[in-house]
Amino acid sequence: MASNRNETTMSRPVRIEVEAAGHLGHVFASRRPAGTAGEAAVVLIHGIGASHRYLQRLHGLLAESVDTFSIDLPGFGATPRPSHTLSVAEHATYILGALEQLGVTEFVVVGHSMGTQFAVEAARQQPSRIPHVVLMGPVVNDRRRTVAQQALALGRDCLFFESPSSNALVFTDYLRCGPNWYLKNLRVMMDYPIEEKIAGVTAPVLVIRGANDPVAPADWCRRLAARAASATFLEIEGTGHVVQHNRAVQVADSILGFTGAAASGNETAQGSTA
Repeated sequence: MASNRNETTMSRPVRIEVEAAGHLGHVFASRRPAGTAGEAAVVLIHGIGASHRYLQRLHGLLAESVDTFSIDLPGFGATPRPSHTLSVAEHATYILGALEQLGVTEFVVVGHSMGTQFAVEAARQQPSRIPHVVLMGPVVNDRRRTVAQQALALGRDCLFFESPSSNALVFTDYLRCGPNWYLKNLRVMMDYPIEEKIAGVTAPVLVIRGANDPVAPADWCRRLAARAASATFLEIEGTGHVVQHNRAVQVADSILGFTGAAASGNETAQGSTA
């Protein structure tokens, strides 16, 4: 029976504590009924200081068509803080290990902001498990590689291009993260050369940005896509950096279309653009 994409048709995701690679995180799982045909699962990865909360709208829409998992990485959201700051590679190892424990052997990895770095690294570590990679608002722009430039871009985004709800989600998660842990992870983010690492990704890549996003400008996203073996670039009008929250329907439809899950998803959900 067809359902309206603007209504909540799935039950709330189940939170699962998963220890992998010596670290504890939370996985929020929405699985379709047993025996339901579907494409590879989709795994959503948050950015620096954030959590699964600003991915919830996108998660709910994707879960209508495919098994969907959102992760609170170790040290973020309500997860315990690791004894040391994890590298991008260590976060990727956690993601791969956690999903393996849950029996998810193949999945589309979708990262936002710093989460795009974890997505790229996971696709490099175990390419056979990841058929598609989606990068939303990727960082760090290689022509604005200072903390001051990134802070200015983020400030402009929050002031002029975000919705009150997206700002509320991000800022409350930043408060939970705390300045010390945020700054430690900021150095990790700034030091990761995603523009070099993406060349090692063999899976097709979709780069998405909000058309008003000052953190991930169009020229940077196009240059990043050009360095991938196979990539598509997409802009979504009328929003800034937190594109997956403010334009969740468009982002979900783009991901499903890119991965080939749109046709099977339409059997259970008819898309209507908000």
